[in-house]
Parts: sequence; C-alpha cells; structure tokens
Amino acid sequence: MKKICGTITAMVTPFDKSGAVDYGRLQMIVDEQTAAGIEGICAVGTTGESPTLSHEEHHKVIEKTIEFAAGKCLIVAGTGANSTSEAVSLTKAAIAMGGADASLQVTPYYNKPNAEGLYRHFMTVADLGLPVILYNVPGRSGKEIPLDVVARLAKHPNIVAIKEAAGSVERVSAIKNLCPDFIVLSGDDSLAVPMMSVGAAGVISVASNVIPKEMGDMVRAALAGDFAAAGKAHAKYYPFFHNLFIDTNPVMVKAAMALMGKIEPVLRLPLAETTAANREKMRETLAALGLVARMPGV
Repeated sequence: MKKICGTITAMVTPFDKSGAVDYGRLQMIVDEQTAAGIEGICAVGTTGESPTLSHEEHHKVIEKTIEFAAGKCLIVAGTGANSTSEAVSLTKAAIAMGGADASLQVTPYYNKPNAEGLYRHFMTVADLGLPVILYNVPGRSGKEIPLDVVARLAKHPNIVAIKEAAGSVERVSAIKNLCPDFIVLSGDDSLAVPMMSVGAAGVISVASNVIPKEMGDMVRAALAGDFAAAGKAHAKYYPFFHNLFIDTNPVMVKAAMALMGKIEPVLRLPLAETTAANREKMRETLAALGLVARMPGV
C-alpha cells in the first residue's frame, strides 16, 4: 500500500455547460495535480459532488482518475454512503477496476446510526479488502464517530486512517493518544498545520485544487518539522482557505477554478452558483495571491 500522508486533493468533478461530466477537463486537473507533485487525489468525495453523480458516473470518474494519474500518486476512491449495501457496492466497483489505493468512507449521513451501527458499517466495508480512510464530518453527517469506536475500528488491518473534519485539533490529540500509530489527516485546509503540530500526517485538501504545489510545500515543511516555514505559508494562504468556505463546498472552489479558466462554473442542483459579492471576494483573494489579474482600477 502506498504511504498515506502529505497532501491529498479532494478533487472537484468538472462539468461542461450542459451539466455532463467533462472528462477532458478532468484529465487536465489530474495532469496538473501530478505535475505539481501532489501526494494523492481523492476522487468523488464531497468536493467531487458525489451526491449528484449517478452510479455510472461515480464509477467512471474514479476509473478515469486512475487512468489519468497513471500510478503517479495515491488514489483514494470516495465510495462512502449512508446505506451500507450502497457503500459496499461502490467499493466493490472500485476494487474491480483496479488501481485505487484506498477508499474514503464517510460517516453515514441523515440516518445517524448509533455507535454499534457505525462500527458494523465501517467493518463491513473494510472486510472487502481495500484500505479504508474513515471520514469524520459531523457538520455534514449529523453524527460524530465516537473516539471509542475509532479505537475499535483502528484494530482492523484494513482501516488505516481517519480524515478529521470536525474542526477540533484536540480530537487529533485524543485519537493519537488512544491509537499512536493510527494515521490522522486534517479535513480542513485552515487546520492542516495546527493538526500536524499534534500528530496529523497531512491533509485531504480542497485548496490544493487551486494551489497544489503551494499546499504540498506547506504540508511537506510541517512533516519535516519546519513549522516556521509551514506557519508562514499558512498565514499567506489563510484568507484563501477561509474564503473557500463562505459558501457551501464545493461552490467556492469551483468559482475560484472558473475565475482562473480551469473549469466551467457549473454545479448540479441542489447546489447553485454563489452570489456576485462572494465571487468578487474570491476574485480579490486570488488576485492578492497573483493567481488572477486584478480588475482595472483596483
């Protein structure tokens, strides 16, 4: 298994003007990511708009990501669901196509299972054989994976890491205290460096869709123990990290990429484009970083 650490991009799924998946743009994104030296790509996670992709599209985006990456980085397949049978089906498909290094398994959302249900859900997927990265995101799922459940799950040889998107640095410390060898990844760009200071091994990043090299450099500096350099990069890019979430993810990262001419500004309902004010705020943020031209007179 490839080492799970560093910067793993939670890749957007680009759509063309008609709303169909744009596989040409997908290849351009993957090529840019691998050329920038990114450690991994997560296909069809939340940022990839997994809720509105059909199963056929879901499979094909993962398959094409594997094909385009050509073994140049870790590939994480977003195959989670709030139905265990659906998560199993999606994961089996990823296994069958070959080339996926791990699956990202979100906490089952909406039905809010109890602790034993969570344990059995993740164990069932892990038993399929593909390494599993747990995804703790209570803001979206309505349910946190309890620490004692994380500790139980970490004993399974195929459950290898957890993506922590609960906004808590302390929780990273708590997990590492319970399971010192268990891999923790930040699920928030703005908390990547703080979480790494207490033992996280990297980040599953939204920002790296736009700044893959810069995110990679920041995270590699932190992994090397150079928190002065990592902190300087964090401070520079913090306004961008913040503004990626002034609207529902992935609305703002798609707005940023569209402003840079990388993709069409197309989302699938129920997601919709952001306000003109938010778009202008993102343009200003990108201009301050030299990623787009400033507007005349600014």
